[in-house]
Amino acid sequence: MTSLVEPVAVPARPCCRLCAAPGDFGAFVPGEPHAGLCPECVLAGRPTRPGLEQAVVIVARQALAAVEAVHVPLATADELTFHVCALKRSLCRMLQLFATVRSPQR
Repeated sequence: MTSLVEPVAVPARPCCRLCAAPGDFGAFVPGEPHAGLCPECVLAGRPTRPGLEQAVVIVARQALAAVEAVHVPLATADELTFHVCALKRSLCRMLQLFATVRSPQR
């Protein structure tokens, strides 16, 4: 059985976790909102992981609302295919939010 969560590639050189600007900005600590971000990202108020997670949830809800609008008993084969694929994509996005975060401390 294949995993629904794909592993995230670790960058070969130290960089900002958000914009990939080169430099050592510290380790990523899940409990700290700006850990691993460059000063420009922090000053710009770019979204942190919780903000990005919230954005994923909002997009998934919008996609699910569009899918739920399809009247399944009267749908064509193409509409049913779209319906099932959209449900799968939304479910995968939501499951990625619950993926375990592995750290050396655990």
